[in-house]
Amino acid sequence: MLLGAVQGLTEFLPISSSGHLLLAQHFLGLDEERFGLAFDAALHLGTAFAVLVYFWRDLLRLAVAFFASLKGPDLAHPDQRMAYLLVVASVPAAVAGFTLEGFFTTSARSPWVVVGALVAVGVMFLVGEAVGRKQKEADGLSFPQALGMGLAQAAALVPGVSRSGATITFGLFLGLRREEAARFSFLMSFPITVGAGSFSLLETIGGGMGQDEALLFGAGLASAALFGYAAIKFLLSFLANHSLGIFALYRFALAGAVAAAL
Repeated sequence: MLLGAVQGLTEFLPISSSGHLLLAQHFLGLDEERFGLAFDAALHLGTAFAVLVYFWRDLLRLAVAFFASLKGPDLAHPDQRMAYLLVVASVPAAVAGFTLEGFFTTSARSPWVVVGALVAVGVMFLVGEAVGRKQKEADGLSFPQALGMGLAQAAALVPGVSRSGATITFGLFLGLRREEAARFSFLMSFPITVGAGSFSLLETIGGGMGQDEALLFGAGLASAALFGYAAIKFLLSFLANHSLGIFALYRFALAGAVAAAL
């Protein structure tokens, strides 16, 4: 439940859920085999459920628009256009996760990788805040720009980067308002998180899962969903009137503390 709370809060706050989970497991001395990527996948499904509950009206409207477009897309229709923007933005992370799974499950899972990513992305927060115009709506993105948002999401496969942090920052560079960039980021995360999380979890179940392990996974998933919903609600409200600066400072402080502890 503690790891679920960590995942739920840090998946949507731009401070890196994968980085915090890796650090929590490392410093709590947890068994990486038992609390490894499969357990992470269960926690990610919890945060995907939080997105579903919070944005269910948007997701339903976009799904209806997408299936209606199969008869013939009308990209002038705002919902159809947004649905296709999200589809394009989902491709890079899906490709990267499939082709580079070995790297992200071994070499990238290091506390020192987290330290470097925390600092680097924190700097990008400050640069994005300085140069971003913060005027554009998400449905005003072009398809190449949506692909760029997807590449930013793919970069978050590196622990410490942060899916929301990378995509919100890239959105700032594109001129999006902070809350619009966050909303697009959360909607964009839903299909890839459900797909990757379900795949990893089904692999684990196929390999055999006892009742005790199932209860652990269920507790983590429920906790991640609850805290994830709270984090979404908080961040969308916070970003309407506040910058990413406080999160940059948090990332710098955490990187320094972790480096000292290591």
